[in-house]
Amino acid sequence: MGDAGWRGRLGPAVGIAPGTRVDKFEIFFDLVFVFSFFIIARATAANISGSQLLHAALVLAVLWWCWVVHTMVATRIRIGEGFVPVLMVVGMAALFSFALALPQAFMVPRTSEAGPVVVAVSYVVIRVVHLGLFLHIIKDNPTERRHFFRFLPELTLSTFLLLVAALLPAHIPDARLAELVRYGLWVTVVLLQYGSGLLIRTWGWRVTSAEHWTERYDLILIIALGESVISVGLGSNLLGQSPTLPGVVAAGLGIVFTAALWWVHYDLIGPAARIALHATLGQARVLMARDAYAYLYLPMIAGIITFALGAEGILHDIAKPGLPVSEPAQGPDVPLLFGGVFLYLLGNMLFQLRTLHTLSWTRVGTLMVLLAAIPIAKPLPGLATLGLLTAICVGLVLAEVVLMSEARHTLRAVVFEERTAHEAHEATYRARWHDQPPGTT
Repeated sequence: MGDAGWRGRLGPAVGIAPGTRVDKFEIFFDLVFVFSFFIIARATAANISGSQLLHAALVLAVLWWCWVVHTMVATRIRIGEGFVPVLMVVGMAALFSFALALPQAFMVPRTSEAGPVVVAVSYVVIRVVHLGLFLHIIKDNPTERRHFFRFLPELTLSTFLLLVAALLPAHIPDARLAELVRYGLWVTVVLLQYGSGLLIRTWGWRVTSAEHWTERYDLILIIALGESVISVGLGSNLLGQSPTLPGVVAAGLGIVFTAALWWVHYDLIGPAARIALHATLGQARVLMARDAYAYLYLPMIAGIITFALGAEGILHDIAKPGLPVSEPAQGPDVPLLFGGVFLYLLGNMLFQLRTLHTLSWTRVGTLMVLLAAIPIAKPLPGLATLGLLTAICVGLVLAEVVLMSEARHTLRAVVFEERTAHEAHEATYRARWHDQPPGTT
């Protein structure tokens, strides 16, 4: 029956409407990103070093660009409707393979080529799926087709460079030089991807539904925070040993400061930014969506993964039976813990500046306190270190709740009014079912 036949049986692709929300399939798709964040954290935690942190930063940046491209497609076409889910399952399988091979992406060239090759090929498949969907979206729009060709250099070069990074180092006799070549190629890919997004500006970008765009990114940030909770649980090592009182207390502190970091974004800044994006139209909306969400969410997610690594290491030592409670944290755990929270708050502060054009002195002060706390926390017992960080994060939340009370109440009133009006409209629409059930004439 051909291509048109199977697409016809499954149904056509459906465009995004201005009020579209995230659908169930998109959340299902995000499960692969849950696994990807988990793999990056686990591979880094197994051997924390400068080179391993660089590996994590590079693969996270490339992975995040896949996410950005995915959201560019998802803001134009419903991912869970018609024949689109079939193609997205192919993309999910490729992304899953990409995540599985990430720990081997920087293997010594002559040890194994399989990991880097799987990473490169999986990445190509993901981008081809997105390319196919985007071409389908713009097939009837000559102007957008012309704009689309401005994206082709990034797509072509980034996929080509990843393939070269997988194959070329194995043919370089000097192992150190081969490693540097692979690093250089990956760094070039990252610069190419994010630089092209800045140079191309708004060509080919469109944010039809501000609600869908903001909800999409807020959900992926929650997924990243969820990975930090997993790291705290792994650090407690309760599967391999009996729980200890210090371990349970430390795990509780880990949940409290993670919840405080959730509050920092979702209590005030996230909802206000959503309204700001709704209130912005045209090119200005696209630029805000690109800068604030596509770019500035990356340091927040990187910060979450970083502080999760530090929390896991500290909690693992605290939970060891027989280890003195007074034992200070070992290795880089304290800098990772405080530095990760610093990076998360810095990204969130820049996000606030880009969307709301404001800065909170409470957050600037907290960043300074976090930097000053690193040398203070290093000689402290691990439990005291977690307690200090928790006090800083909770203190920030309490200060903003008190000092920004009026702004919070005003925002809550606007959000509640919007939600009530939306629910009333839905209730009115569905009330017709009582008089005339769906499917009847």
